[in-house]
Amino acid sequence: MQIFRGFHHPGIAPACALTIGNFDGVHRGHQAMLALLNNEARHRGVPSCVLTFEPHPRDYFAAVARKPELAPARIATLRDKLTELARCGVDQCVVLPFDARLSSQVPDAFIDNVLVGGLGAKYVLVGDDFRFGARRAGDYAMLDAAGQAKGFDVARMNSYEVHGLRVSSSAVREALARGDMDGVAALLGRPYSISGHVVHGRKLGRQLGFKTVNLRFSHWKPAASGIFAVQVDGLGDGPLPGVANLGIRPSIDPADVNGGRVLLETHCLEWPASLGEEGAYGKIIRVELLHKLHDELKYDSLDALKAGIARDCEEARAFFASTRRQTTRDRI
Repeated sequence: MQIFRGFHHPGIAPACALTIGNFDGVHRGHQAMLALLNNEARHRGVPSCVLTFEPHPRDYFAAVARKPELAPARIATLRDKLTELARCGVDQCVVLPFDARLSSQVPDAFIDNVLVGGLGAKYVLVGDDFRFGARRAGDYAMLDAAGQAKGFDVARMNSYEVHGLRVSSSAVREALARGDMDGVAALLGRPYSISGHVVHGRKLGRQLGFKTVNLRFSHWKPAASGIFAVQVDGLGDGPLPGVANLGIRPSIDPADVNGGRVLLETHCLEWPASLGEEGAYGKIIRVELLHKLHDELKYDSLDALKAGIARDCEEARAFFASTRRQTTRDRI
């Protein structure tokens, strides 16, 4: 998949089949829409294209209003969103900066400047709740009328349901907030995961006897938090079981080098000897959050924190042992 920041690039195809949205999480509803988009693109002999935004429009408006509580919890990093879009077979993705200029663009200007002039859309597929333009004044009827006048087809896809539940990014966020990782996997069609480059931290885990690999986030409000049994890919020949803390680590001094910043700190229950002590730094890993053990806890001392991590490791081992037993029974 080709990725473009903005649409003023010579590499962007002169015509495309297009869909527009935030695609946070790339859940099963998104996947169904992308499958339809790819099919329509093949019939028209043009590439499929996703137009998405960074930051999330609600992030932008929350910042403008100076009300950070209005920003949505983020399901996926931009890296993970783009990875999943590529897995869905999208040919190109245009990441459009959402700023004051774009937010004030009236619907007609968005159609002329972005859809027609910028991307050469021949087919536009949107969801049933799609709105666009300044003050969300544009709707499906307006887009459809513009398509007839300007020479592109417009289609709308109804909601996608699983077991009677409408699949949406909001539903995924709610399941993550509850710690219902099986429910999240059902909505996403895959286990929930986070990927990124392993970065240096304070190395407190080594002092406590629980070495960690750390991922840092630019977004301060992830949709999930707490302690999880996880599976790590990217460090060895296969996935490694582990236990991870996703959050701000309330037991650590706020003046610490990472104090107050969201980290995903993962302790692998089986560390590949080939990596040595420093071999993980800079690697891109993917951490699947399989089962939530509990919310973050504040410990009164490092000794209490060490004991708490030890208990979490035992709970994670018990989870993996029970999962292996269930898998064995299923095979029998």
